[in-house]
Amino acid sequence: MQKLYEYEILNTPAEESFNNFAKLAAEIFEVTDAAIGFFDKHGTFIKALIGKHAAPEINPYLFNLIKTADEDVVTGNASEFVHANDQSFLFQFFAGAVIKSAEGQNLGAIIIHGQHFQTATQNQLNMLNRLAVMISEKLETRMAFRKTLRAQDDRLHVLIHDLKNPMTTISLQSELVSRMPGADERTITIAEKINSQSKRMVDNLNQILSSARRETGSFKPQKNKINLRELLSKTVKDLNVISKNKNQAFTINIDTAVEIFGDQIKLQELFFQLLHNAVKFSYADSEIRISHQMAENRVTIAIKDHGVGLNESDLESLFMKFSRLSSAPTQHENVNGLGLITARMFVDMHKGRIWATSEGKDKGTTFFIELPLK
Repeated sequence: MQKLYEYEILNTPAEESFNNFAKLAAEIFEVTDAAIGFFDKHGTFIKALIGKHAAPEINPYLFNLIKTADEDVVTGNASEFVHANDQSFLFQFFAGAVIKSAEGQNLGAIIIHGQHFQTATQNQLNMLNRLAVMISEKLETRMAFRKTLRAQDDRLHVLIHDLKNPMTTISLQSELVSRMPGADERTITIAEKINSQSKRMVDNLNQILSSARRETGSFKPQKNKINLRELLSKTVKDLNVISKNKNQAFTINIDTAVEIFGDQIKLQELFFQLLHNAVKFSYADSEIRISHQMAENRVTIAIKDHGVGLNESDLESLFMKFSRLSSAPTQHENVNGLGLITARMFVDMHKGRIWATSEGKDKGTTFFIELPLK
């Protein structure tokens, strides 16, 4: 449920792109009826529905079959599926594939059903499963775009907020200049113009910030005391399913309590992006090591992987939007070019620094995140 809320998919209007996925699934099996649904706490939220035989009684039953099945793809004919709760449904054939999150959670399913008995070929089932994967990738990419836009807005609003103080000072100082004893007429005129323009800029900045607060509640990071090791441990736990698929191990070498003041949600997203990146670009059976260093009022977290590595050109363009890097995920995982951009924005909001080092191809990469303790 938490993942579906992050995707912002529940209780949303129909979208043509999801209808197209359903239509394509129906065409693969040469049937007329298909649906895409997501499992919520009330049952299943139907996102796409096509076909004249898609009766309301059928979909809950079929989606429940997928939800409780052990396999990623399920298929069957009338003898197995048409009778439930003393009702006979209007289909003779059924197939469905689970839609999984990047972390391996079952989010929903894409299903098709027809009125004629048939046997699905392995090629058809494989294509249905690929459609489910494509839907998952669409959700991940859409979520990444939205998070990036919000992070960019938040960072911009923080900068605007920081601009208010010097502009207010300029306004006050110019007003004092205009009232100085002995000030000539030209000085007073210039000071009044400076005062008028600076007040106008402050008013404009306030309007932008008021709009931001109405839209998001608060654009500034919510500073609370955070135990970094606990936050990193939780993030690693969220990535366990993916890392286990590649037989990778996380090691957190932080033995002492490291506490900082920061925004829990934004920092967790920051480390999730970087650790998820490390999983994607590391080889199977490798270790991802997390360590730290303290210096004065700052802490530096290092995330070291044993993956594909980066060259000098990659390091220069690493945090640019949609930059093309020489490296690629080791198991062809989906990448959207936005994870590192979002991470950098969250670091900027916390007045920190982020950078990376690598000795070259296949020699791994280390990301460093320096954050103030307060």
